Amino acid sequence: MDLGIRGRKAIVAGGSAGLGKSSALALAREGVELVISARGEERLIEAAAEIQEKTKTPVKWVVADHGTADGRARLLAACPEPDILVITCSPPKFTPDFREISVDDWQQALATGMIGPIELMKGVIDGMRSRKWGRIVNVMTLAARAPVDFRLLSGPPRSGLANYTVAMAKPLAKDNVIINNILPGMHHTGGIRERFQSDKPGATDSYETEVQQIIDRLRIPAGRFGEADDVGAFCAMFCSEFANYTIGQSLIIDGGVHHSLF
Repeated sequence: MDLGIRGRKAIVAGGSAGLGKSSALALAREGVELVISARGEERLIEAAAEIQEKTKTPVKWVVADHGTADGRARLLAACPEPDILVITCSPPKFTPDFREISVDDWQQALATGMIGPIELMKGVIDGMRSRKWGRIVNVMTLAARAPVDFRLLSGPPRSGLANYTVAMAKPLAKDNVIINNILPGMHHTGGIRERFQSDKPGATDSYETEVQQIIDRLRIPAGRFGEADDVGAFCAMFCSEFANYTIGQSLIIDGGVHHSLF
């Protein structure tokens, strides 16, 4: 299926691993020219090389933290007129005890999960409006809509971001600048594996055991974690020509945990 975006230019902020990398790969397979960013240079270089090798599509990389003004400036300098902007980031630490969350923890979570994406969007929206074409996708978390106590640093900032993006999507739609969100549940990513290990130092439980505990705790109907490439495919669809009448939606991809009729 041709998504009609070959030759478009995209920024994927947080594109070196996990859901961001899968989203970048899906876009590259559609012939979209990429600039991907992350905070860690080594993994970023490896991701850019892998995506380019698999798709034969040009991929540039920029070491940048979109939670900082300097990082956003460097990213936009590398691709000043993107047609597509995808924003994601590594999940913050799990929060088994809310009393252990510090003010610094909150400030970092807000900078990365809400303020940074908002400011990055502001940097590209006017150009998209002038060209009468733009796609913005924020890859967030199910916790933005369905609060979970151990995802406190992840859910609240993304709830604020979802509120902002849905509000902004309405006035921008007439200029064919389309904003949508993806709210993933639990998916197999390198970041999740690392998070399980870092949050339980010295633990002897296997990754599979940790995953099963989360499946049982959340009562995931699918009985498993999702795959990162599934999210990437939906992200590419939201960036396509076919998304021109899909405005301000927040798509849940969580294996059936959360349901609502409307």
